[in-house]
Amino acid sequence: MLNQILEQFGINVLNYQIEEYGSGLINSTWKISGNKSYILQRINTDVFKQPEAIAENLSKLQSYLNTRYPDYLFVAPLLTLNGLSLAVNKDGIFRLFPFIDNSTSINSVTDYKQAYEAAKQFGKFTFLLRDFNASELRDTIPSFHDLALRYKEFEKACLNASTAKLDQAKWPISEVNKHKDILSTYEELKYSGKFPVRVIHHDAKINNVLFDSHWNGICLIDLDTVMPGYFISDVGDMLRTYLSPANEDEIDLSKIVVDEQCFDAIYKGYLSEMSNELTSFEKEHFIYAGKFMIYMQAIRFLSDYLNGDVYYHTTYAGQNLNRANNQLTLLNQLIKIEEKIQLTNHSSIKE
Repeated sequence: MLNQILEQFGINVLNYQIEEYGSGLINSTWKISGNKSYILQRINTDVFKQPEAIAENLSKLQSYLNTRYPDYLFVAPLLTLNGLSLAVNKDGIFRLFPFIDNSTSINSVTDYKQAYEAAKQFGKFTFLLRDFNASELRDTIPSFHDLALRYKEFEKACLNASTAKLDQAKWPISEVNKHKDILSTYEELKYSGKFPVRVIHHDAKINNVLFDSHWNGICLIDLDTVMPGYFISDVGDMLRTYLSPANEDEIDLSKIVVDEQCFDAIYKGYLSEMSNELTSFEKEHFIYAGKFMIYMQAIRFLSDYLNGDVYYHTTYAGQNLNRANNQLTLLNQLIKIEEKIQLTNHSSIKE
């Protein structure tokens, strides 16, 4: 399967070792090791229904950054012998990337510097593209972070769910309804025009940052979800996935806590690049970004449970319900210390 694809890039597989690589849940990924090393990915067309939109976006961004900021490491797909960034055969649609030597990636945050450097990289990416017309980019996943849509999907799931599942999900359903003010705020922001539309990565997990051996950030990877959006998507995803040492699959809810030092790292790292670019109104909604993304992800897990686990991969019955409980617990923990963070550590958030 992979031999035919690699041949399109002029790579003779006899000279390379091929192995599955990484922990991504969407695309299939392999490392191609030899005199030069590469990363090969097969695009999941169930998620990315228009791969050509990804290719078009990355081409535009690469051209812009190479012209304006030639020293910035933008990991763009390599071209086939026919000059195309997508290679196609009966097994799917593939891209090939250069492997970044002397780099490492991690799946969870273990110290302050990792969180700071990751936040700095996501801030730098959006900052360098501040003058790029975001409307030129296509939506690779339409309505990806549209909270209003996700809430409507949740309401529909509640209407169609079995009585047994609704009974099992009483607590998370009540919590979603209790925190509906997060949705109201989102709708106000969306239609107010007070949030500038920016170039946003939209998947700001720690494993989408490459580090050097001293934990300095090198660059961002997995750029398929780069689209027009609001800063709360990247900041919110960092807060959602970095703040607690317990990940979203933890079932012992007592382990879900908010690390205030990690919040400090994300805030300072992101603002080290975006302080002069974010408006004062955006800065006022820095903590809201975390509530926005945690709430939305809780809704998505809960809706999937009620719908019969049709979207997120599960390894046991009730896993998506546990994930929803997990995220709603994290939301409550963040809300619990919100005032303390604002008044004690980050009064500048309100400036």
